[in-house]
Amino acid sequence: MNKAPFIWMDGTFVPWDEAKVHILTHTLHYGNGVFEGTRAYQTKKGLAIFKLREHTQRLLNSAKITMIEPKFDLETLEQAQIELLRKNNFTQNVYLRPLIYLGYGAMGLYHVDAPVNTAIAAWEWGAYLGDEGLEKGIKVKISSFVRNPVKSMMGKAKSVANYLNSQMAKFEAVDCGYEEALLLDDEGFIAEGSGECFFIVRDGVLISPPNDNSLESITQGAVIQLAQDMGIKVERRRVTRDEVYIADEAFFTGTAAEVTPINNVDGRIIGSGSRGEMTKALQEAYFDMVYGRNPKYEHLLTYI
Repeated sequence: MNKAPFIWMDGTFVPWDEAKVHILTHTLHYGNGVFEGTRAYQTKKGLAIFKLREHTQRLLNSAKITMIEPKFDLETLEQAQIELLRKNNFTQNVYLRPLIYLGYGAMGLYHVDAPVNTAIAAWEWGAYLGDEGLEKGIKVKISSFVRNPVKSMMGKAKSVANYLNSQMAKFEAVDCGYEEALLLDDEGFIAEGSGECFFIVRDGVLISPPNDNSLESITQGAVIQLAQDMGIKVERRRVTRDEVYIADEAFFTGTAAEVTPINNVDGRIIGSGSRGEMTKALQEAYFDMVYGRNPKYEHLLTYI
């Protein structure tokens, strides 16, 4: 990981190596914490955060779902992220990780007596699934792990506990020689990747599963908006694994993954086996959006 000079912790800028927590931090033991993943891009006008308001609001929504009372409001958290980027003087693209967690001072499952802490880290980070993956696509395995069902977990919260499911699916996929996992829901339909939303293209139509068993993805929403603005027909509906195998194109979206093509699922070549035409067009439009190259979407950027 690329270290930065400072991490923001409860209103104070702390040197990176001094940003520590107690071993009895409640979240470490019981898994109740919420976080965000946000990107900032080096545009021609300087570093800019993409959809700062939406990501920060989702962080607070996640806290509400998991019964954590935040200590900082929306505007304060937004300003903290801006100030952190300024103080660290980044020269490349940046990933931000705000985290609201339950700290040291109480143990046991009844969590409301635990102190609430907030931290924001940021570091320079490139393509999550690799630069080559953005161009040539990646190989994906449908996981033996089912996405956390809504009957047992709350998928609309970007919560710490939810990601054990993702970790196990990711490990299994990599261990089997793939680069990423694709999870089904508990009824056997496609849910999402280990940390990404999923799209296929069939007969010129862009298709993405509903968010019944997945996080309400900000990047997914941005790509759907781009597609609609480009005149592409979009469908939100259930997708079966066998439909994925015969898709013309497939790709992942996410803050970290951005728009990453998929060239192979379970040993089946998807389409031509390389980045498809619609995927390429949407990928280019997305990067134009986040780098401030399309004035239509510049209002989505917060310049530092």
